[in-house]
Amino acid sequence: MVKTNDLILKTMTVLIAFILFGFAVNLFFAGHNEPGGGFIGGLMTAAAIVLMYMAYGEKAVNKILPVNYRTMISVGLLIAIATGVGAFIFGQPLLSQTFGYFHVPIFGEIELATAMLFDLGVYLTVIGVTMTIVLTISSDR
Repeated sequence: MVKTNDLILKTMTVLIAFILFGFAVNLFFAGHNEPGGGFIGGLMTAAAIVLMYMAYGEKAVNKILPVNYRTMISVGLLIAIATGVGAFIFGQPLLSQTFGYFHVPIFGEIELATAMLFDLGVYLTVIGVTMTIVLTISSDR
């Protein structure tokens, strides 16, 4: 990607990326009982990362986020597949979900569901695929 020296873009990117990341986390956690989840949260996160690439350039963002997006795709797919197939271990149909309540010292009782693990796999896969496509299209090769 082209490196820019636009001060306004760089300054606003910090604020906008922070808002996009926060919104993506909100969508990720709200997605189990409401619209949203891993897919749209992953798209929002990828949009924030693309904005950072546009404002600061590839070298600067790779220094801040040293991520191999193709590995992220693999890890996300493995998590999603393991969660979906994991229901077979308990004699349930594919992609059946279960949940439980756990005590976390600071937060108290929280509910954790296997749907959240599946959404995490989708989230990582969507970020990896989106960023791989964008970076491949924008490469100078």
